[in-house]
Amino acid sequence: MWRASVLTIFPEMFPGPLGSSLAGKALASGAWSLDVVDIRTFATDKHRTVDDTPAGGGPGMVMKADVLGRAIDATATDTRPRLLMSPRGTPLTQSRVEALTGDAGVILVCGRFEGVDERVIVARGLEEVSLGDYVLSGGEIAAMALIDACVRLLSGVMGTAASGVEESFTDGLLEYPHYTRPQLWEDRPIPEILTSGDHAKIAAWRRAEAERLTKERRPDLWAAFLSRCRGGSRTG
Repeated sequence: MWRASVLTIFPEMFPGPLGSSLAGKALASGAWSLDVVDIRTFATDKHRTVDDTPAGGGPGMVMKADVLGRAIDATATDTRPRLLMSPRGTPLTQSRVEALTGDAGVILVCGRFEGVDERVIVARGLEEVSLGDYVLSGGEIAAMALIDACVRLLSGVMGTAASGVEESFTDGLLEYPHYTRPQLWEDRPIPEILTSGDHAKIAAWRRAEAERLTKERRPDLWAAFLSRCRGGSRTG
């Protein structure tokens, strides 16, 4: 069973959205499990303090290495990847998500305040992971997003196996446009080729649209895609 362990000072936030839709059904069926660890229970003072002022001065507070270290030690008793949700981390990609689903699960540390004492990051081998170039109030929402991305790829979670194959980032491209009935909506028809019944032409159209959208919207992905294609049948 794929297992997610989340370390947070706000355990009441979970399962949150993970208790609904595909992830919720999979959780209820036992396809994956969720353990939520309250970091505050590892504090030793009566106020259950988990943060302190930054060394060297500056605004905000920093999560304490001793408290977080104890929480990690009590949770990370196996070889699952230890991830710290952090805006300075390596951007999360679909390929990384796919790799994480091949493990027994993940251990996710949700940072708060100005950040986490660097010593615990190094000492406990935390891999910093980012959802994008922006800052959230804490790592909980980011952790939920990562878990959801992984859970939907677990065997049997999605109704159609192809749903996990023909989507954005799977082959380095953004996904092609989708349409459904009615045939005409506000004078906007479904592209004729999609109702032609010619599966080869439909596949070619979808591929061309995926390439067009990627080139227009994500030139970084497009450049990487072209780079991977060099030396093959496609020359760009």
